[in-house]
Amino acid sequence: MVRGVGLPTVLAVALTLAASAQASELLADRNATGISLRVNAKGEALLTYRRESGPIRRVLAWGTVNARPPTAGVQQAKLRLDYAGGWAKYRRPAYWRAFRDACRPYDGPRLVNLLAACKAPDGSYWAVQRWQRLQPNLGFDPWLKRHTDWELHLSHWTGPLPVLELYRHWSYGGSAVGVFARLTYLGVPVHGFGATPRGVPLDGYGRNVYIDTYDSVYGPGWRRESGILTHRPTGTLCHSFVPQTIFSHYPGAGGRRPAAPGSKYRATVMGPGVTPVVRTVVPGLGAYDPGAAAELTRTFDRVLAGDRICARER
Repeated sequence: MVRGVGLPTVLAVALTLAASAQASELLADRNATGISLRVNAKGEALLTYRRESGPIRRVLAWGTVNARPPTAGVQQAKLRLDYAGGWAKYRRPAYWRAFRDACRPYDGPRLVNLLAACKAPDGSYWAVQRWQRLQPNLGFDPWLKRHTDWELHLSHWTGPLPVLELYRHWSYGGSAVGVFARLTYLGVPVHGFGATPRGVPLDGYGRNVYIDTYDSVYGPGWRRESGILTHRPTGTLCHSFVPQTIFSHYPGAGGRRPAAPGSKYRATVMGPGVTPVVRTVVPGLGAYDPGAAAELTRTFDRVLAGDRICARER
């Protein structure tokens, strides 16, 4: 069982109203420590941790499991969150004291960046993961606090995880290296129905896939290349490592960043609904090989069938 580290018992200071979480149960606090997860037989989870500012917080979660397929006009699955540990739901300030833990040993699939997990009495799984999701794109070193913040992601699911496929190929006629991906859940493409010009989803269905490159011109280790919204209706996306114009809100705006293919690539995404964060890693490509390129192009055509946005990167 993966349960996390327990904390001393103290009374929560802030009493907040229960609220619906956003973005696949992204919790409000950053850089939390001392994570502890408990689950009872009522279908509730109690997450306890020390906030970055020092106080201990207890979050009661309940209300849903898994994810709905993309359905316009219908809200995606969301957990209910009570950041006062049960006061907002039950009007009992010490509800968390009587919380009867019924966690069983976690025997589910391996999860990335796992902090705590357990199996509930009903056979469902709960898990807490952390992730530095908001690293700057184009391999820049962090310059804002949020770039290095560790987020907390809470999930509740049964059955298979979302599937994030990641492939690499030579794009633009062999002149560049690219990656392409597809996100599905139970065989159904994951996508949203609207987003801002910068690709921020406007509903609970859209998901950005974050692409990192390893040991590239940006520097050693993993560096963030881009975050790309999955396309409707295919749940696919693509990206080529080519020179990029620096965004207006980045250092050196208007300049250029070099192409940054690496020795390997990884893609990470928040699962749809309240399913876990998932990640896929693939090796890089060596010197251009026409025979291998033809095979990779056939995979590109199969995976990205129907994606008109990516057609130009074939």
